[in-house]
Amino acid sequence: MTIGSEKDIEALKEIGRIVALTVKEMKRSARVGMTTKELDEIGGRILQSHGAVSAPKKFYQFPGHTCISINEEAAHGIPGSRMLQPGDLVNIDVCAEKDGYVADTGHSFQMPPFTPELVRLCDYTHETMMKVISSLKHGVRLSEVGRIIETEAAKGGYKVIRNLCSHGVGKAIHEAPSEIWPVYNKHDKRRLKEGQVITIEPFLSTGAEFVLEQPDGWTMSVTDCSFTAQHEHTIIITRQEPIIVTVA
Repeated sequence: MTIGSEKDIEALKEIGRIVALTVKEMKRSARVGMTTKELDEIGGRILQSHGAVSAPKKFYQFPGHTCISINEEAAHGIPGSRMLQPGDLVNIDVCAEKDGYVADTGHSFQMPPFTPELVRLCDYTHETMMKVISSLKHGVRLSEVGRIIETEAAKGGYKVIRNLCSHGVGKAIHEAPSEIWPVYNKHDKRRLKEGQVITIEPFLSTGAEFVLEQPDGWTMSVTDCSFTAQHEHTIIITRQEPIIVTVA
C-alpha cells in the first residue's frame, strides 16, 4: 500500500507493535520440550488479546496463527507436534491484521545451549537487515535491497536464500511492489516511492542458496545440512530514513 494519511501511519504502527510484541513474548515463552503448536497458541492468544488476527490464517487458511520454523526449515513452518530441543535454531514469523491493516515481522534465535556459529548467523542477519533499511528512501532503486543483502552476506561468509523475497504489505500480506529480490538484479529499474509500505527480510544461510517447498504445501526447507536465519521488519518509505513499524 501507499500511505494516504496520518491515520494510515498510526494504524500500521499499531498492528506493527502488536506483531512485534507477539514475537517478543513467544521467544520469551519458548522452552525445551514445548511443541511448536503450544508456542503458536501463545502467539494466537496474544494477537487476540490485542484485537488482531493472524493474516495467513485469515487470508490463506494457513494451519496456525504464526509460522514457526526449526533448523532445516527456513520459512512457513506449520506449528504442530515437533518439540523444541536444546540448541535448535528457531524462526518465528508473525503476520497479522487489525482494522484492515497488515504488518509482518520475523526473528531467528537459538535455544540454549548457544553455539557461536548460530548466534553469529542470527546476529549478522539482523545487522544485514538494518543496513538495508537504513539505506532506503524515496527514489532509491528496489534493486539496492538485493545488492546490499548479497554484498553483506558475502562479507560475512554466508549465502543468500535466493527464492525467498521481501514484498509490499499494508492492506494485504503481499502487495506491490512484489518480489523484491534478495540478490542484485540490474534489470530491475523500479524505484521506491514515498509512502510505500514494504517488508525487508533477508534469509542468510551457512550453505544453501535455495529452499524447497515440502509435501505439506507450506514449509520451505533447505536440502542440505546448512542453517538459515531470517529477520524481518515492516517499514514505511519516506524522503529520509524509513519508519520501522514492527517495534514493541
